[in-house]
Amino acid sequence: MIDSGCLERYEAYLTNEKKASKNTLCSYSRDIRQLGDYLDLHKEIGFLSAAEKDLGDYVSWLRDSGKSIATVSRNIASLKSFYGYFLSCGEIKASPAAKLVPDKSAHRLPQILTSREVELLLDQPKCTDVKGYRDRAMLELLYATGIRVSELISLNKDDANLSTGLISCHNNDKERVIPLYPAAIRAISDYITVARSQMLAHPNEQALFVNMSGGRMSRQGFWKIIKYYQEKAHIEKEITPHTLRHSFAAHLLENGADLRSLQEMLGHGDISSTQVYTQLVKKQLKDIYNKTHPRA
Repeated sequence: MIDSGCLERYEAYLTNEKKASKNTLCSYSRDIRQLGDYLDLHKEIGFLSAAEKDLGDYVSWLRDSGKSIATVSRNIASLKSFYGYFLSCGEIKASPAAKLVPDKSAHRLPQILTSREVELLLDQPKCTDVKGYRDRAMLELLYATGIRVSELISLNKDDANLSTGLISCHNNDKERVIPLYPAAIRAISDYITVARSQMLAHPNEQALFVNMSGGRMSRQGFWKIIKYYQEKAHIEKEITPHTLRHSFAAHLLENGADLRSLQEMLGHGDISSTQVYTQLVKKQLKDIYNKTHPRA
């Protein structure tokens, strides 16, 4: 790949200055590396020699390759960030990605669960063995706080202050404290008291949630857990760990939470990310109106 040094500098910028999460760093790096391979193979130029037309051709190539709207839109965001960095460094006079526009249909509202579906899902883990205690605690905590799955598996035991009913969530250098409802406090307390010590591979393990081998739970491991309970609950909607985050946000708004408080709990840097849930709640109300009003 041509200009590999550019990618290394950009990754250092994301890590050291932007304090990007591991997931963001991985996604942006993968997208830019793919662009580099494309420019090398199809254009025989490096990153900083690419013109507006070259990037337009690249985006067309992504679409022609069958990439989803969401994937293409994420790539465009990666290109804007990458070239924005080199523009700020004065190494290019204008960003060749400035006029790239994602498809409007990419901005789909997130899918959420109904309150009944949440109850069904949370009721699936049975506290008859250590795995059941752990799984119930994880699902309850995820819906109670709306934290990301990466934040969930990164929690240490000391992050759960059950006496005050609070959880401390760390994301890079930022920390936010989120309250827990009583059922979540009980589920976590039962897991720590009854199951966690039996599951640990090493007594000094700091992770709050561990796998059946006694080490820290992984993203893939939790993904399998949530899919398993989706099937057990016979919920037809496609559930991901992020579905509970979306459901947490929408349900709080439905019940009167204000956007600023929700923004703080979700850890959004920009309130525009939180405002998406306002649109979702409005859409749900409209759907209910159309289904139930006798003259609709």
